[in-house]
Amino acid sequence: MWSAIFCLHGSVITPDVVLNNAFLLVENGKIAAISTRRPSSYGGAVTHIQSGYISPGFVDIHVHGGAGANYMDGNMEAVRRANLAHLRHGTTTIFPTTTTGSTAQLSSMIQACSGVRERWSAADGAYIGGIHFYGPYFAVENVGCHSLESRRDPIAEEYDYFFSLNIIRVATCAAELPGSEGFYRTARKHGCLVTCGHSNASWAEMKRAFDAGVRHVDHFWSAMSSVTSLRARFGTPMQASMEQFVLAHGEMSTEVIADGQHLSPELLEFAFQMKGASRLLLVTDSNRALDMPPGKYRFGSSEDGPWIESDGKVGFVPGRGLASSVKGMDTMVRTMAGRTSATLPDVIRMASLTPAERIGIADESGSLEVGKWADLLILSSTLEIERVFVRGQEYH
Repeated sequence: MWSAIFCLHGSVITPDVVLNNAFLLVENGKIAAISTRRPSSYGGAVTHIQSGYISPGFVDIHVHGGAGANYMDGNMEAVRRANLAHLRHGTTTIFPTTTTGSTAQLSSMIQACSGVRERWSAADGAYIGGIHFYGPYFAVENVGCHSLESRRDPIAEEYDYFFSLNIIRVATCAAELPGSEGFYRTARKHGCLVTCGHSNASWAEMKRAFDAGVRHVDHFWSAMSSVTSLRARFGTPMQASMEQFVLAHGEMSTEVIADGQHLSPELLEFAFQMKGASRLLLVTDSNRALDMPPGKYRFGSSEDGPWIESDGKVGFVPGRGLASSVKGMDTMVRTMAGRTSATLPDVIRMASLTPAERIGIADESGSLEVGKWADLLILSSTLEIERVFVRGQEYH
């Protein structure tokens, strides 16, 4: 751990530019100054970053686990294990994400995450900014690798209880389900980023969802409607899908899994060109196979989650398709930087400030600005993680 006051010198990635030969001063866990001149109030040693960059820590709003643990395992040890894995990959603020599951399993997951958050130190890994209540309200035909038996339509008594715990910051539901608009309005009342995912919704259903508070769609092009899927559902005339709705509405944001396996470089470039760095987020959507050898793993609870496989590059269900990522946010950043036209500040923004803005925590996290938490990364010139600081504390 560093002392309460320290100073770094190097190339600082801000939301707009890379500020070369800059000094960044940290005092008591927060950024106290950023300047091209050495802070006159600081007389201590300066650590010079000779090559590479000083970057904000990443913010991941869609993540299921890592290092052999899934948040749905429902115990604090699993939460810490996953959070430490993601901290090593540069995520300093994390939003553990539910899968489909029973009410008891969802409750155990939220209680375990709350317990870690209440007692948090850097030794626990990434700081928990809140919960992403993701499953179980998915469309039957778009459950993906989640347990079909554990999905259901929204139940007001159930979600009212979970929202009352005041830790959910992102809330997902398929827009076409009966009761979805009530879910969205409740989520909006509780200050959540309200999202639609694992859905086969039409433009008309998305419009009703938008009016009820939806402003985001989960993992673009994955487990979401298309013109073709809606033709199978409605026949002709063909219907506009979630894709068209998101691209047509500037207030809507979305996210991509830039692991090099889910989406081609052309789709990543298209998403960036259409939505821009302020409305496109990078997420990992990673599962317990992150940092684990290839093999079979349960997706969701270790008790009864469905089995998926990992080849070390991506998760998949043989014969059915992809099943979540097995990579950290550093991989997403390197892929986006290397395979699209996005500038480095834009790429880092999509992994930090943009999710922080959409969640509503940008006043304290997500960028290197005076007064914010000192969530810092030292990146190599090839964007590999070299050092990680969370709230001013270095992780070793």
